[in-house]
Amino acid sequence: MATRLLQTPFGVVSGKIVRRLPAAIEARLEAERERVGLWMPVALGAGIGAWFALPVAAHWVGLLMLLGGGLLGGLLIGWQRRAGRALAVGCGAMAAGVLLIWGRALWVAAPVLAGPVTTEFSARVERIEALPARGQVRILALPQRRADLPPRVRLTLRSEQAGDLAGGEMIGLRARLMPPPAASLPGGYDFARRAWFDRIGAVGTVLGEVSRAPGAGGGAMPLRTRLSNHIHGQVEGSAGGIAAAFVTGDRGAIAEADEEAMRRSGLAHLLSISGLHVTAVVGFAMLLAMRLLALSRRLALAGYVLPLAAAAGALAGGGYTLLAGVEVPTLRSFIAALLVLVAFLMGREALTLRLVAAGALVVLVWRPESLAGPSFQLSFAAVTAIVALHESRPMRSFLMRRDEPWPFRLGRGIAGLLVTGIAVEVALAPIALFHFHKAGLYGALANVVAIPLTTFVIMPAEVLALLFDSAGLGAPFWWIAEKALELLIALAHGVAGAPGAVTTLPVFPAWGFGLAIFGGLWLLLWRTGWRWAGVVPAVLGVGALLVQPRPDLLVSGDGRHIAAAVPGGGYALLRDRAGDYIRDTMAEAAGIDAPLTALTELDHVACNRDFCRWEQGEARVRRAILASRGRDRIEGSEMAAACAAADVVISDRWLPRECAARWLTIDRDSLAASGGLAIYLGEKPKAVAALGAGDGHPWRNAPQVSGNDEAVPTAAPAR
Repeated sequence: MATRLLQTPFGVVSGKIVRRLPAAIEARLEAERERVGLWMPVALGAGIGAWFALPVAAHWVGLLMLLGGGLLGGLLIGWQRRAGRALAVGCGAMAAGVLLIWGRALWVAAPVLAGPVTTEFSARVERIEALPARGQVRILALPQRRADLPPRVRLTLRSEQAGDLAGGEMIGLRARLMPPPAASLPGGYDFARRAWFDRIGAVGTVLGEVSRAPGAGGGAMPLRTRLSNHIHGQVEGSAGGIAAAFVTGDRGAIAEADEEAMRRSGLAHLLSISGLHVTAVVGFAMLLAMRLLALSRRLALAGYVLPLAAAAGALAGGGYTLLAGVEVPTLRSFIAALLVLVAFLMGREALTLRLVAAGALVVLVWRPESLAGPSFQLSFAAVTAIVALHESRPMRSFLMRRDEPWPFRLGRGIAGLLVTGIAVEVALAPIALFHFHKAGLYGALANVVAIPLTTFVIMPAEVLALLFDSAGLGAPFWWIAEKALELLIALAHGVAGAPGAVTTLPVFPAWGFGLAIFGGLWLLLWRTGWRWAGVVPAVLGVGALLVQPRPDLLVSGDGRHIAAAVPGGGYALLRDRAGDYIRDTMAEAAGIDAPLTALTELDHVACNRDFCRWEQGEARVRRAILASRGRDRIEGSEMAAACAAADVVISDRWLPRECAARWLTIDRDSLAASGGLAIYLGEKPKAVAALGAGDGHPWRNAPQVSGNDEAVPTAAPAR
């Protein structure tokens, strides 16, 4: 039968394709031999990402065995063949990624608080982060002699409570503590995962005054804090907050409205110290060193000026990285700057994708968990898009130096900057939509003004102001920096307020996001014609987002807050007194950019003291919803009829057994297992949970401490 099939025309053609396929792959890899190595960090990152995506240890072990088989398969194909080497090395790197993040998660293991408590304890202050725009201070504290508390907690207190607290100080306090919160809605920010890798076992708020050890206070503050305070004293308000963010990475003094405007306008990347800032510092230090060293004829004639200037730039970049807190974007940019300096001294081409790949490898090996965060993804996506674009032949030809009048050169530079901005916006849009459910549309235009303003005016003015402040002569430079910063803030608000400045979409499916990222990498990393095959997965991934329906109901992880879709595309909240955080979280998960109204004010919603009832869904399929909002105890027999008449019952309390909805009953017990919910009420209704069933990641099954030594448990909701 198989022989007859192969003898058909289709079988003959298929047989030829199968026979020629290995040779075709080998030829492609030979043509791309300089680019194959760029996939090493991609393979390592794929292993790390697979560990985060797969739920339990059995899956991780199974994946390792599968990758081991792929490695052996590559060796069987032959190490001398490029396809065999690529398969073996790729599977090996991916397996290394799985083991790296798994080992890292076990290495940082620390107990987590079991439940909310209010307790008194003494602690040593490890780190202080001032948030003057909110009138708050956030500290990392190490509880002392309390085995029932996690070894590290994060506390928030008012600025007047904190006073002049310093790192290393011993304090006594009373605080309300709770476990690090998981994502409150599907697709939301999972702080519990971030806290696990930071070894934070509880978060809380300080109640009352903070007692301090005798003689404490007034100690030497860290250089970063003193520098931030100095900048805030020279430039007030959000302008001073942004000025401090450029120098130390401290964003605590930026007003929330201004920070939101920076995000909506596509300028938020300026607030995170990354390539732009590190390049400016290294370049300025190197240029200044070259000018000063060239004054020495001996150094100039001996050829030492350039190496010494490069060393000065490297030292300046390293100090800047340490000052800014060694965050992922800053570290990546510093590594890239070092590689650029080395390549420059060796006479090699500096800005290449090999440099980006080397930086990604270093960061992933040092902090593999950073892959799951938006900072790593946005940072490396942006720089990869920029370098790939400027390595392309059309862009090189367009930006090539030529003999032409200066207006044409200026216009060509502006056009190149605009094209680069558009490429970066396209590369970052899927990541922004996946993590934040929104993306700016005018960021490329805003950056045409903002990047030169920051690079050539604001940062040089700040550097000169800080240098001349040592002699008390920095005021003119601070004035220049302040006016430029005010212009930057005005630009952000102008762009953010423009019609259609932000596009919002609901939750991006993880598989669609993966397809979009893979397609984008395929387009950017390869050089020959087969790169265009990456368009297919990229389009499919983005298409998965575009066809994703908006949820009909959103239920927070504690069950207290419910957002229901209303006619016209908006959403309404059950509790209209919800704070800004809840409103922003609900709006992001719903994929809308409009205020949430009050559910109780709608005509089709009937409410009494204890419950609200309404119908939800399309005209063909209407579902009855019953949601509790009171705190009084109600007997099960009194609720039975109302629950039986509803398709969905939602409560933040424990519901009696007599209360059973026709389709879905949600109460405190079920929410403890599922977390927040996104509910779709179609012909085939479904509920998507924030917490996966049976998730075996360490932060979901962490060793727990009770925190009940001389503690006053926080009151539980009424039943």
